Amino acid sequence: MFSRSILFSLFVAGGTAAVAQTKFTRLEPVGFADVNITDAFWKPKIDKVATKTLAACIYQTEIATPRIRNFEKVARHKGEQHEGIFYDDSDVFKALEAMAYSLKTHPSDAMEAKCDDWIDKIAAAQLPDGYLNTYYTLRGLDQRWTDMSMHEDYNAGHMIEAAVAYYEATGKRKFLDVVIKWADYFDSVFGPGKRHWVTGHEELELALVKLFRVTRNDKYLKLANWLLEERGHRFAKGYTWTDWKDTAYAQDAVPVREQKEITGHAVRAMYLYTGTADVAAYTGDEGYLKAMRRVWEDVVYRNMYITGGIGSAGSNEGFTTDYDLPNEQAYCETCASVGMVLWNQRMNALTGDAEYIDVLERSLYNGALDGLSLSGDRFFYGNPLASSGNNARREWFGTACCPANIARLVASLGNYIYAKTDNGIWVNLFVGSNTSITLKEGMVAVQQQTNYPWDGRITIKLDPARKMNFGLHLRIPGWYREQAWAGGLYKASGRETAKPVFQVNGQPVDYVADSLGYAVINRTWKKGDVLSFEYAMPVERVSSRDELKQDKDRVALQRGPLVYCVEGADNNGKAWNLVFPGNVAVTTTNYKVVDEPVVALQALVPVLSTSPDGLSVTTTQQQVTAIPYYTWCNRGSNPMQVWMPVRINDVKINH
Repeated sequence: MFSRSILFSLFVAGGTAAVAQTKFTRLEPVGFADVNITDAFWKPKIDKVATKTLAACIYQTEIATPRIRNFEKVARHKGEQHEGIFYDDSDVFKALEAMAYSLKTHPSDAMEAKCDDWIDKIAAAQLPDGYLNTYYTLRGLDQRWTDMSMHEDYNAGHMIEAAVAYYEATGKRKFLDVVIKWADYFDSVFGPGKRHWVTGHEELELALVKLFRVTRNDKYLKLANWLLEERGHRFAKGYTWTDWKDTAYAQDAVPVREQKEITGHAVRAMYLYTGTADVAAYTGDEGYLKAMRRVWEDVVYRNMYITGGIGSAGSNEGFTTDYDLPNEQAYCETCASVGMVLWNQRMNALTGDAEYIDVLERSLYNGALDGLSLSGDRFFYGNPLASSGNNARREWFGTACCPANIARLVASLGNYIYAKTDNGIWVNLFVGSNTSITLKEGMVAVQQQTNYPWDGRITIKLDPARKMNFGLHLRIPGWYREQAWAGGLYKASGRETAKPVFQVNGQPVDYVADSLGYAVINRTWKKGDVLSFEYAMPVERVSSRDELKQDKDRVALQRGPLVYCVEGADNNGKAWNLVFPGNVAVTTTNYKVVDEPVVALQALVPVLSTSPDGLSVTTTQQQVTAIPYYTWCNRGSNPMQVWMPVRINDVKINH
């Protein structure tokens, strides 16, 4: 696969100690700061993140919990005790990163002042040598860097990401200078000829690449690569883990290039492979890319839920054995779905293959978005695919990684819509938006209009600075073109087989459906050209491989990128008492879940009920309504199912 899709080019890093390096990146994503989102589906969610979600994060961070107080305690130098958990600093940094993204979409003097206030407190807590961690500074610096499972590096990684985002959003350097000082300190302690180290919760690797990109100092890229090289050599290099006998939990059982299977903690794995892809983009390390492909197939083909969620077990917040995908007990941490978005974007950029965006889209619209309430201020940590009615969204969590993580993802959505090369534009996600993209021959203004995901009609207006020849690459979604997907783990019926029709200025235009999942239109474009096309969105019934025993003789519904569920709130308080035979007709209808306008699905199906004395069961035909999975549990706790039985014997009437 890689031989046909990897483009090798020369990248010359600028700045301090810059060296020429091989870069094998196929596509360059267009950054969020250059994309204005006007979309009827996503803009209200971005607006709620900017107001409701970030307000919740700020309140919890500086008032309801001691996270900000810990930084203030360090700065006072009065020997005060640390409050909270050793990784709480990271939640401050993730919230700051989301706030930085939001400043681009929702400029606010008050929000910027809040950021500056937090940054001042963070800077005041930095030690003269560059170290910055409230837990160890308050509990005892003699213990720092003695336990690889204690998140010192994870906290710092999120600090670096936040500082880079804030610098890019505002141009202010104070926070960036803080993290540069920290990274220089870390580099003075760890690296070749110095101390060995493995990040217990990966995150620093990808953050260091971000720091390299903004500073053009290749020291940080080399340090990220060194951290990857350290993994899987714990005995040979003479270090041991303090807490864990099973180092596969932190993806440290074998070297990264030799990894073949997904193991351990799902979020840690996603951050590791995102960082590996980032490093590979600049070092040209094909061993990393081959390893990521092997692991990606293991995740997607054998360990991914239909929602794009990953990590089935709460016991390790991650993976167990292949095809072990329980529904009611599914963990599917919101942060893991965020990680799937990050990793798959990098894989698409490296290879130019649309299958990675297919997975990204599935995780984004289902597994990740489910973590944020429709009101914007309630959250899911785990995202099960079935409920007996005992799940509820919460205002916050003791371990509060998910709220700020979903906030920063939604606020930075512009990162994932478009990509480019010198002579081509890629449309990866169908989101109403406008941007200006610089190609080798000049600037092209792009305006996209759509009602996606409710229908598949898309219009794209192109305004090149002058007549210009380039290729426009339009993703043909996997849900449209492939009956079997995820390596055959899932299979859909009811799918359209007609090829899409593309028109420019109302006239059909030729295109090439390439082997990477894109429709490519190469032509000379002129100002005012309007491209229009439509991907039909029939309701699809999805079944799974026999190995996935929890879904045997069950069916799920999807339409376009959205997975659906039945919830008691729409069905007389019940969701487990229905049968969904294969011959049932399903219709669409405009509907509202709270104040969210959606396209719901309706069908007349057999529904079972017990008699008052419990001695008999009756079956009646009733209309049931299915809603998009991301909208469930916004009307209180009630039963829910994604996978519905096709046989009466599998119905759990009173569940």
